[in-house]
Amino acid sequence: MTMVIALFAVTANAQWYLGGSVGVASVKNGNADAETVYKFVPDFGYTINDDWAIGVAVGYQKGACSLRSGSFGQNTDVEVLQVSPYARYTFVKSKLVNVFIDGGVGLASYKDQGTEFQLGLKPGVAVNLNDKLSFVAHFGFVGFDTFSPKPDNIDNSTNIGVDLDGNNIMFGLYYNF
Repeated sequence: MTMVIALFAVTANAQWYLGGSVGVASVKNGNADAETVYKFVPDFGYTINDDWAIGVAVGYQKGACSLRSGSFGQNTDVEVLQVSPYARYTFVKSKLVNVFIDGGVGLASYKDQGTEFQLGLKPGVAVNLNDKLSFVAHFGFVGFDTFSPKPDNIDNSTNIGVDLDGNNIMFGLYYNF
């Protein structure tokens, strides 16, 4: 009975959120026909307190692969499933803007192509539109990333470092329950 009361008290004071990102683009590589690429990455989590939250992003992408262009041919049409659990630390808080960093792992499976593993940090900012809705942007990645291709004639690739360029930005909306 005590555990039920404790669980209810923790859940009543915490806040769940649901959101994520979607994207659609047209990609043209060389002389090939333009191809439509789309991505759907829902994200849900649990706010533990003012500073910490935990969550997971689960996504699907279909289309030309720009992330691993060195490992795939330019016209490769891929499907990617990804799972990325994280812990979020918010270090700047105001009524309108929160600045945070997500630390987590990511696993992506490229259909018939290989797998990717990430371990690192992703900085972000949340603009609080009202008490329930936030516009969220993640930009960049700091950490470790490795890709293991399925074809035997291609070597694994590993990246360690900082990627804060303008091509690594993701926008989304979050609803706080």
